Amino acid sequence: MELNNSPRKIVLISSGQPSLNPRLVKEADALSNAGYSVTVLYAYWNSWGTAIDKTLLPSKKWQAIRIGGDPEQKPVIYFLSRLIHKLSLTITRATKFKYLADFAIARSSFFLIREARKHTADLYIGHNLGALPATVKAAKFHQKPCGFDAEDFHRNEVSDDAANVDVQLRKVIEDNYIDQLNYLSSSSSAISDAYYKLYKGKTPVTILNVFSIDRKVPVPSSVTGAILKLFWFSQTVGPGRGIEDCIEALQVLKDPDIELHLLGFATDEGRQQLIEMAGGNVSLYIHQPVSPDDIAFLASGFDIGLALEGKVPLNRDICLTNKIFTYMQAGLAILASDTTAQKGLLSKYAGIGKVYESGNIESLAAAIQYFRDNRDRLYRAKKASWEIAGEEFNWEKESKKFLEVIAATI
Repeated sequence: MELNNSPRKIVLISSGQPSLNPRLVKEADALSNAGYSVTVLYAYWNSWGTAIDKTLLPSKKWQAIRIGGDPEQKPVIYFLSRLIHKLSLTITRATKFKYLADFAIARSSFFLIREARKHTADLYIGHNLGALPATVKAAKFHQKPCGFDAEDFHRNEVSDDAANVDVQLRKVIEDNYIDQLNYLSSSSSAISDAYYKLYKGKTPVTILNVFSIDRKVPVPSSVTGAILKLFWFSQTVGPGRGIEDCIEALQVLKDPDIELHLLGFATDEGRQQLIEMAGGNVSLYIHQPVSPDDIAFLASGFDIGLALEGKVPLNRDICLTNKIFTYMQAGLAILASDTTAQKGLLSKYAGIGKVYESGNIESLAAAIQYFRDNRDRLYRAKKASWEIAGEEFNWEKESKKFLEVIAATI
């Protein structure tokens, strides 16, 4: 009798795009490199993410299949997905979330559920809450295990109000499916604790939102230049991200030798609002998005990485975003707001930067001024950040933990 030596198959499912979900890409890469046959099912989110996908995906060992249409190549399916989503939202709200919540959680959910069932695999892994129903349903249909990666504390991503419609919908999805998972992972210990309190039968595995060591990033050199360069990045540049606080702090300092650099997609309106807010007192630069693989190297040309998270809603307070670890990998000093998660990290690794009081403009201005006036301290923070990333906070280390979870589950 012949033995079947074909690789185990794993399907990753996301309601977003690979270029907008580096964590998904890292997992798919790790699984492919470990010898698994990997397929990623994903959905259109926006045009600039699609442009980056076109350069990102051809270099990957895994297969990527876009589901649910898009405005240019498959506009009819895209229209249908939006119609199904809108009708499902209306019905699920009218029925107090008893019906069609699975289709209401994301535009692409209906098509992800339908497509995922077509793929026979040994394991199904969901990313983003909109993919959770498809992940569990496909696994149950094929009688295989499934997992889910909670990059955020999803029910409180938008609001902390239990009566909020978004909170109620997300709660229903989590309550319906998390108990059916074979494993649950999260991006911070605080998020893991929050889910453990809700679902006692689950012990989430914390897999930090770190990246592979970028060998192109040089060891930070001494800081002797007159210009102090602040850096912040995200998928989108817009209001409510702490950027306004930083601009206000720089207006307090009135120092032309401090530059604020923002990386991410900005609408014309959003860009203009920030430029007007900056006025003539703040040197503001807004850069177009780049591939996630290029961010650390680009960031290494700056001095201070800004982690400007607010404390509300709860998810913002307990998450550790990929930006703070990217700053470390890039060899930047960290300037972080005092959220529970960030304060905990910088308390343990105090040498990498400073914490300021969230929402307090004077506190933020004082922290910036500290690094402006103490260039030796800035250099030591940058070097410590780079060293700790290489030793502790990198995907080479976290991916081993991830692959151990997969091996135990599959």
